[in-house]
Parts: sequence; structure tokens; C-alpha cells
Amino acid sequence: MGILNDDAVLIEPGKNSGDPTMVTVNCPDESDFSTDGRWCYIVFWVSPDNGSSRFDWDSLKNRLLSACPSCLGSYYSSLQSSNVSKPPSLYLLKFFCRDRKGLLHDVTKVLTELEFTIQRVKVTTTPDGRVLDMFFITDAMDLLHTKQRQTKTCDHLTAVLGEHGVSCEIELAGPELESLQRFSALPPEAADELFGSDVTSISNKVVLTVDNHLSPAHTLLHINCIDQKGLFYDILRTSKDCDVHIAYGRFSSKVKGYRNLDLFVRGTDGKKIADPKHQDSFCSRLKEEISCPLRVIIANRGPDSELLVANPVELSGKGRPRVFYDVTLALKSLGICIFSAEIGRHSTLDRQWEVYRFLLEERREFPLDRARNQIVERVTKTLMGW
Repeated sequence: MGILNDDAVLIEPGKNSGDPTMVTVNCPDESDFSTDGRWCYIVFWVSPDNGSSRFDWDSLKNRLLSACPSCLGSYYSSLQSSNVSKPPSLYLLKFFCRDRKGLLHDVTKVLTELEFTIQRVKVTTTPDGRVLDMFFITDAMDLLHTKQRQTKTCDHLTAVLGEHGVSCEIELAGPELESLQRFSALPPEAADELFGSDVTSISNKVVLTVDNHLSPAHTLLHINCIDQKGLFYDILRTSKDCDVHIAYGRFSSKVKGYRNLDLFVRGTDGKKIADPKHQDSFCSRLKEEISCPLRVIIANRGPDSELLVANPVELSGKGRPRVFYDVTLALKSLGICIFSAEIGRHSTLDRQWEVYRFLLEERREFPLDRARNQIVERVTKTLMGW
């Protein structure tokens, strides 16, 4: 017995224009967010961003369904199986065309709309004004091995770029392409600036209250903080990293830019978090991750300016969603061209980071040395949804 796939995720539009859409997720629990340790039931009332003229609800449903076990039977059998799920196939998309402002974001936008996840990027500009983009991608639809899916992808890219002379190729990324995925090591000075900054003063803007008296079985964690893009994601990611299980939770609509959340949590032993040291370490880490989930700086790379963006890697090995999309959008809005771009991993003493490197083109009408603070501010605000 079990539930049908379509019943695991239900999306109900609001009754009136402007009302939020209700998204219900009802599936076996995988310890990120649960009601009884066995079953997960989450209800979201959501609205598209103000900048979204249209929203693909079917795509959202398909993505949520792909993350949900389909039924109890398959769930419990998976617990007994020692087989690890096969990772998605990695493909290389090679794209060659004439360069122009905003090109990288336009390509990224098409790939995002087609439900591809960008894993690695190598972007280079040639002296004759052409650009070679190499995207290492995975397909949420798992259809990129088919000729139809490949043709559709290249056709969409060609349609967006029009007369800019597109050459598009897609192939399975085998071991022979491993050298193309290598990430240039960060200069020590840039790494120190990117990862060595003290975020204590920023984290003081997050108010956490721990209550072990209200519930007989759970610790109540109350959070008050500035609303931002990915807030719920950062809370779940940090809780998982710290071996804290969320049993129940509720978060309210934002008021004057702030949001309140109440989470009933337990430790891995199924009991309250009563140890003061565990409480302090978890709250300190959570404050830091909410206040500063991403690091953004501009560093010197020889005579040039390089934008560096970093975010922590999840325990599952996944990076933060849509970072590349948001950064290229911010740079496009400023009219800044990207000479080269890379995505890679960097390890510090306590964690692994996903690092995005953008070598920026110097333009007379927009001197980069005078606009560094403006660039960092625009990129940060775009990433945080402010």
C-alpha cells in the first residue's frame, strides 16, 4: 500500500487574484522535516517573485515529486537496501558564439528554464570577440541522453541568441573530460579574505530563543530575523549539518522585512537538546548561516578584477541552488561583461565550499576599481532577494 506519486505533491491556486498558492508535500520522511519521524507533511503558501511574469507550476511539482519517495513500500524497502542511488549523469554542453553583454546570463536562464542544474562552468573569451561556454550539467528530467532533448536544448539556445552565430554540442562527460572540470586554486590572499571574515557582528541581528519547558518531548526554537531568499533552506541545511531534527515547524509571513519561525526540534537520540554546550554551538552556527549564507568579494587577479562568490556545500555534496543564475543576472543589470567564469570546490579546515569565479572585463564607461563596492552590493542583494 502507498500513495500515488501525484498525491505526494498537491498545488492549489488561490481562490482570488493575488491570493497565495498552497503547495502541500506529503511523503515518507527523510529526516529533514517530519511530523512523527516516519512521515513528512509540509504546507507552503507561496507567491512568485515580483519579477516573475509567469511561473511554471508543473515544473515545480515535477521537481518536488522527484525528491519524494513515492510510497511506503518503496520507502521501507529502500531503508533495507544497501544500494546507494545512482547519481545523475553529467553532460558537457559546449556553446560557441559571438560575445555580447548579458550573454552568460541569457544562456543560464535558458538552461534553468529547461530544468538543468549547472555543476561546473568554464567560460573563455577569444581575442576576436567570440566566447566558448562549457557547461557541465545534469538533467532533472533525465532525458538528455535522447536526441530529442538535445535538439530541443540547442534550439532554445539558438532562438534566444538569434543572429549571434551559435554552435551547440552536447555529449556525456566521460573520464576523458575530467581535465576540463579542474578548478584553479584560489590565491592565499583571496582565500583569507573570502573565508576569514568575522561575521559575529552580522549574526547579532538574528535573535534565537531556546525553550525546553513548553513541550514535553521537543525543544522549541524561536527565530526572528530579516527575511531573505533561501532562509528556510539555510535553516534546514544547518540543522542537518548539526544533527538536529525538526519535528514540527511554522513560519509566518514577513512583517516590516522580518520573519518569525517556531521550530520544535530534537537531537539524534530523539530527545530534547538539553546540553547547554550543544545548544550554544547549534545556535551560534545557525545565527552565522542565516546572517551570512554566502560570501562575496572582489579580489585582484593580476591587473584584472575577479568577483568571488562562495557558499557552503551540503553534507550530501550539493551546492546552493541558482547562485550562478543570480550572479550573472546582477552583473547583467550593471552592464558588466564577464571575460571568464569557473565553478569549483575549495576546502577549509571545517567545511567544503562551492566557489564561483568571474573575471570581469574592464570598460571605460564603468571603471571596475571605482565600482567594487557597488558590484558586491548588487550581487549580494540579488542573491539574498533584497
